[in-house]
Amino acid sequence: MASATVQEEQSCLICENSCISVTLSCGHTFCQDCIDHALNEDESGDYICPECRDFPEIPSLSKNTTLCKTADRVLHTQLVQEESLTFCTNCIHSLVPAVKTCLLCEAYLCSDHLTVHSKSADHVLSVPTSLLDNIKCSVHNKVLEYYCYEDAVCICVYCAAEEHRSHHLEPMHEASKKRMEKLRNVLNKLTVERGRNENRIQSLLEEKKKIPSNIANLTEKANAMFRDIWKQLEDLEKRVHIEISRHKEQVSLSMSEQVQQLEIKNDELSRKMCHIEELCDVTDPLMVLQGSAADLHDAEEGDNDNKEEVDKKDSNAWVVEEFIIARTVYDGLKNLVTKMSKNFCVPEPSDLLLDLNTAANNVAISSDLKSATWSVISQRRKETPERFRQYQVLSIKRFLSGQHYWEVETSESEYWMVGMAYSSTKTKGDQSWIGNNKTSWCFCRWFNEYSVRHDCKDIQILSEITCNRYGIHLDYEAGQLSFYELCNPVRHLHTFITTFTKPLHAAFWVTDNGWIKIRSSE
Repeated sequence: MASATVQEEQSCLICENSCISVTLSCGHTFCQDCIDHALNEDESGDYICPECRDFPEIPSLSKNTTLCKTADRVLHTQLVQEESLTFCTNCIHSLVPAVKTCLLCEAYLCSDHLTVHSKSADHVLSVPTSLLDNIKCSVHNKVLEYYCYEDAVCICVYCAAEEHRSHHLEPMHEASKKRMEKLRNVLNKLTVERGRNENRIQSLLEEKKKIPSNIANLTEKANAMFRDIWKQLEDLEKRVHIEISRHKEQVSLSMSEQVQQLEIKNDELSRKMCHIEELCDVTDPLMVLQGSAADLHDAEEGDNDNKEEVDKKDSNAWVVEEFIIARTVYDGLKNLVTKMSKNFCVPEPSDLLLDLNTAANNVAISSDLKSATWSVISQRRKETPERFRQYQVLSIKRFLSGQHYWEVETSESEYWMVGMAYSSTKTKGDQSWIGNNKTSWCFCRWFNEYSVRHDCKDIQILSEITCNRYGIHLDYEAGQLSFYELCNPVRHLHTFITTFTKPLHAAFWVTDNGWIKIRSSE
């Protein structure tokens, strides 16, 4: 309607065509040829607008380029619409758009002729199409009436009686209804999935909005932690210096006492030396022999005892003092690390042991129950319901709550898996492998590629792995299982987010001469 109104307003007032190009000063528009002819035919000699009859002077004719372009666009649109329309076959005196196509009659029907058309099921009605050849069999030139499910093609009645006679056939309208029903079901599923994705997107966007605040809080927490660390280190430094000063005073006092004792000893020695010198000057043998024996014995014994005692005191003093200072520093740093670990909820590595009752017979377990190695020789263990048939073993310890952390070291073999699994995980077949079911989660290496897996769905780890040591962190209540590469610096690989409902065990999978070792807590 809007297009028709625009077309009327932009038509020449004489010939009523849309190809207007001249606007008079009164505002009326005409074709160039029409206005020239109208002005030349006026016998009065006055130039008057054919529409309003009001021009005492010769009008100034100017081309309206804007209207010309608009008219060209309207004309082009009109032609395109007429080409795309399919007109009723029975309306021979005018072009009336068709609303349906009868496949049997091969005719286009407008709304009026549709009401009087046959309602028989043989007269299949379809949406109007200008290409009737598309609804005919290319071999027999007959209307397509059946659908072959085996070959997934539409066929005519002759095709149905010949090469498709043993196939599952159905009238096109029936097959179309079934296809539409399936499409609606698929559409419903896609709609639900899209709704879930939109909810997930909304959730992620909301979480993304929280990132700046969370990072700010984490930064402030880290800054506060380092301020606390520096304060505690300063306090520890003061304690160490105080301890050193105290030991300095003790050692100085001890040495002063030793010096005083040695000076007294020197005075005694000097007295004895004078006495002995006097004896040495005596010429009477009797006096020398009677007075020198005791002094000579005391001098000889006293020299050796005094030297050994002084040496022991000098060596023991600094050894004791260095140990006390080292112990003070060690205890202070240990307490500092313990406090920081509690502030950031860093659990100590769990000291896990492997459960021989679950170990497959092609997995050798070390005597300390910390290493699992693939073995071509059967271990000949008794078959039990909880024993895996191939490649796997679980930990003895199970996790029902809280946060836990453990570390592993792996071989350079191309095939291994490490993760966690419920006690109820199946023990037979490929579906029992960790990550190949809904009851286990793993980080694995497969054909020199690293990925995480759950319920047979893999997510590739795109970052390059540079070492063979890994950490696993479990937060049971939060439903988070995280894997880390213990390089320098430590790198986060992936976190599973789910809801844990049963006891979890650490799980190992090895083959092709591979091995996995639980790292002991230090």
